Amino acid sequence: MKKSPPSQLSILFADDEPSLQELMRMELPHLGHRVTVCPDGYTAVAALEREAFDCLIVDLDMPGMNGIQVIERAATLSPKTESIVLTGKQSLETAVAALRFGVIDYLSKPCRLSELQSLLNRVLARRELKRPLAAMEQSSNLSQTNSPKLIGSSKAMQEVLTLIGKVARTQSTVLIRGETGCGKELVARALHDQSLRKHKAFVAVNCGALPEHLIESELFGHKKGAFTGADSQRDGLFEVASGGTIFLDEIGELPLPMQAKLLRVLESGDIRRVGDNQTFHVDVRVVCATHRDVESMVESGAFREDLMFRINAFEIHVPALRDRMEDVMPLARHIYLRHRPEHASIEAVFAEETIAVFKQHPWPGNVRELANVVEHATILCDHPSILPEHLPRHFIDKRIKREVKSTSSACNPLSLREMELLAVQEAILRHLGNKPAAAEELGISLKTLYNKLNQSDLANKKAA
Repeated sequence: MKKSPPSQLSILFADDEPSLQELMRMELPHLGHRVTVCPDGYTAVAALEREAFDCLIVDLDMPGMNGIQVIERAATLSPKTESIVLTGKQSLETAVAALRFGVIDYLSKPCRLSELQSLLNRVLARRELKRPLAAMEQSSNLSQTNSPKLIGSSKAMQEVLTLIGKVARTQSTVLIRGETGCGKELVARALHDQSLRKHKAFVAVNCGALPEHLIESELFGHKKGAFTGADSQRDGLFEVASGGTIFLDEIGELPLPMQAKLLRVLESGDIRRVGDNQTFHVDVRVVCATHRDVESMVESGAFREDLMFRINAFEIHVPALRDRMEDVMPLARHIYLRHRPEHASIEAVFAEETIAVFKQHPWPGNVRELANVVEHATILCDHPSILPEHLPRHFIDKRIKREVKSTSSACNPLSLREMELLAVQEAILRHLGNKPAAAEELGISLKTLYNKLNQSDLANKKAA
């Protein structure tokens, strides 16, 4: 793999001295930076209108538009650009005045390259300090406040935690596999939190949620004017995550053209913004996840085999919730206390009936479904103990459908009386045992409802 500079700045240099222009055109790339050289202030402003730069180095004493005017325009066109001014000794007072416009420092001509490099290192340091903030702005997944954690004492989850502990402090690319909603992002975050990159950004990207025509721009960024609507330069999420971890969820949803571009980035660490001819290096740990059968996708031509090998240096399989039912109630309690932390001292936050319902449910939506059910119940519950009546209606309806399906398969074909009884039982289940409410929904009297149930009891006794 080729050696790349650890950090690179895009620099706009403006000075009317041809010798200094040529010097910077040659020396700044040697220092590991990308430079655009302009002979005057007007050309520099035109460059700022086309793209954003990390740093502006501008001569104060240019004919036409002077350095101060260029800096003022830069503050509007590219607010994140840091400015350094060049000046002769006779204009030192002007240079000091320029500091009021947000200039980080000035250099007196003739300047030494070592002095310039020192200032550029300050720009790099300032950029690194701002990077976590940029990550928070571009990714809603970065907040550590009240964030979910991996919970589970089951053997299956203990195996997952062991694997995380072994691979977290390496630089290996990890592929996390498991059903939708089983907690793959929590595993990715645990990998980041236990890694050497834990103090840098964690950026989560749902590849399946990105519009196909914007995926490349979101991941790698774009230059101003690269396409319709690109009114300013945008940093891609790989750049935002530089130094930290990027989590590519649902990697199997990436279209084939993007798979090829992603492979190139994973192999070299070099990215190129849309509309730009220059590449730059990023230092990012990549973690991927999918619920898809990637091997079958490779066979069908929907996923590149070389990319599969590249992302699957180490694999972690996250078990479905139905395969670790002993974790259901600890997870439910953890989720409940995230919403009601003031009840941490209360042991029985779920009634026995609710616990029985949770333990009987197969949780096809995994931890995500459990989180939704508990949050709904927490909102409805006005006291510490959650009852079945606080559970969402659609959750109860799923139980009813399973009951009906089970009864239908045992009693097929159904008689008219059996169908009536099923309707009664379904209504009672829907109203959590409240028979008057069930009778009202069915449009029958409570006496009729009891008669239907009694007829069922007599039929069962005769059959016995």
